[in-house]
Amino acid sequence: MKNIAAIALLSSIALVSCKKETAKITKVDPKTGKTVTVEVPADSVAKVAENPAIRDSAGIVSQSFKLEKGKTYPLTTYQRDVKTMTDPQGKSMTATVESTDEMNFIVNDIKGNVYEMTLNLVSKRSSQAAQGKTVVVDTKLPLPKEDDLKMIWNINKALTNNKLDMKMDTKGNVISITGFDAVYTKVTNAVGPLIKDANERASVVASLKQSFNEKVLKDQFNKNLSIIPKKGVKVGEKWSTSENADPNGSIKVTSNYVLKSLGNGIAEISVTGGIPKKTEKKAQGPITHSMSSELAQNGTIKFDENTGWIINQNINVKTTQIETISDGKQSQSMKSVSNSSVMVNPSAK
Repeated sequence: MKNIAAIALLSSIALVSCKKETAKITKVDPKTGKTVTVEVPADSVAKVAENPAIRDSAGIVSQSFKLEKGKTYPLTTYQRDVKTMTDPQGKSMTATVESTDEMNFIVNDIKGNVYEMTLNLVSKRSSQAAQGKTVVVDTKLPLPKEDDLKMIWNINKALTNNKLDMKMDTKGNVISITGFDAVYTKVTNAVGPLIKDANERASVVASLKQSFNEKVLKDQFNKNLSIIPKKGVKVGEKWSTSENADPNGSIKVTSNYVLKSLGNGIAEISVTGGIPKKTEKKAQGPITHSMSSELAQNGTIKFDENTGWIINQNINVKTTQIETISDGKQSQSMKSVSNSSVMVNPSAK
């Protein structure tokens, strides 16, 4: 009996000594939709600073930025579109387009609540694949041999290995981005040997200025870097944003966000929404032309609790468009389905 008691005592000691410390994480129960607090092993939870950038104060979660001088923060964007076209006879053709823009930010100085940063444009890559053929333009690779790709590569190459100066406050508001003129000059010089006509060269640079300028980058960074509303939200709370999908603003894309969880050093946000199905019809005599389209998106965005910087975004977007022509007796339809993956820092997913 003494031996049995001793063994039992040793087992109890072993169980006590092996008991792991736990930590609590707040998240949304996917089955009930309610906010719950769960315990997980403490060694599986990343250490969070006493005053993190994304913090919970009295149940309200707010986002700011706590970046360190001299450190580099990545922001690589990646998009993959797989588009399938189906003709009236049911024959389909699929094409895949990919694009990657690699950039990062170095914090040079912190003055009050403003970060003075260098934005490094590191590389650009694009590829198209259709009917068994793949074409790649990558600034990390040599100049392509195909004449029609040399122009794209030269422009992309001139855009990369550049530095812009950026100021952003601790709330994520981009104050200014400067240094574009040097980039425009570099692109002008790069296309000079390829485009002899001065007007054509000017047209290329003018087109670049429309898509690569302070306003465009500000909008992109404000959208990607700071998601949680300034007023703060609770875990499980939903909020929405809307932006124009066409120039005149008649079609809008709605994005619905929910703060799914806060813990393990990560704030995770779910994204849904899109454009509801819309059908337009036009009749000319006996012929009716109709066009229906819809867009649906879903995915997640993860932020670092300590710094407030984006860790990863992975959103899937499906766009469906059907064009139909009918004379009242018979009809023909063309269908286009595009499945896209829109990622930020894809290596961290």
